[in-house]
Amino acid sequence: MLVGVPKEIKTHEYRVGLTPEAAREYVSAGHEVIIETGAGMGISKTDDDYVKVGARIVDSAAEVFAQAEMVVKVKEPQANEWVQLREGQILFTYLHLAPDPDQARGLMESGVSAVAYETVTAPDGSLPLLAPMSEVAGRLSIEASAHASHANNGGRGILMGGVPGVLPAKVVVIGGGVVGTHAARMAVGLGANVEILDRSLPRIRELDEMFQGRATTRYSNAGTIEQAITDADIVIGAVLVPGASAPRLITRDMLSLMQPRAVLVDVAIDQGGCFETSKPTTHEEPTYLVDNVIHYCVANMPGAVPHTSSYALNNATLPFGLALANKGVAACEDDPHLALGLNVHQGKIVNQAVQDSLGF
Repeated sequence: MLVGVPKEIKTHEYRVGLTPEAAREYVSAGHEVIIETGAGMGISKTDDDYVKVGARIVDSAAEVFAQAEMVVKVKEPQANEWVQLREGQILFTYLHLAPDPDQARGLMESGVSAVAYETVTAPDGSLPLLAPMSEVAGRLSIEASAHASHANNGGRGILMGGVPGVLPAKVVVIGGGVVGTHAARMAVGLGANVEILDRSLPRIRELDEMFQGRATTRYSNAGTIEQAITDADIVIGAVLVPGASAPRLITRDMLSLMQPRAVLVDVAIDQGGCFETSKPTTHEEPTYLVDNVIHYCVANMPGAVPHTSSYALNNATLPFGLALANKGVAACEDDPHLALGLNVHQGKIVNQAVQDSLGF
């Protein structure tokens, strides 16, 4: 199969669909790989690095889309990309269709078979292709919120870990999954006072055992969320419903309960956001104010650390990508977990959770 990798074009997106090492694996498996010139520059990989492993460099994204039988990306295709997709072609990337009906319609009209990283499952029900970026985003959420909390950035002027005689920041993490766990680990490591809210009692018990008193746990409902955010300096929204829109857990009215210039970080923004006042932002302009509360809602947080992110992502996606390259869409028939990644096929939305969220 001819596998193509275009350069990512979303604002400040520096990741790449295939690292040279991953491209080598495709070539070794008997596939042809084409890379848009400069696609690897964000991870400090040159065109020559790809040529050395057997890939071929092309001059434009248009050539990639026109020639490739399977297109491998990182972020969802933008409008000028999905119009270049065609029937019989496979797209393998993050899609996050639930809050993006325009993209969904564009993919349906193109006839492409679109496989989304974020809905591929593992036998235990986890999301193995989402997990690496969730790990990165969880850790980055603490770095970002600490930065936004500095007075010179408009924040409350709180040092995450405090100093002797001065209390540390209070960090509330809503959601105890992969994102929330990694956010809590980072915040605890910096000395913050951390509280994790989740709706699963078994998961709460696991978190309580994991943190051994270094973070407190609480069952999540509207009342406990209101109580937790009242004196919080930082709130991390880390909830996920696979394939579906994120639930709105903090309403605009609840912002009035929060401290002035507290920071909200919405890691669920790719799935529509878990705060009512969330709207996607970019690394160029990452924050905005609503009712004197700072919102950080960057939709491609891991793009800020493209080397780490690209390699972590490729480590997870490679086996599934090779299966698609080897067998085409038929690979989904052989693997029920990969089949759940198939979101669009033959002009239709075929993932039930995505279909329910979009309503078509």
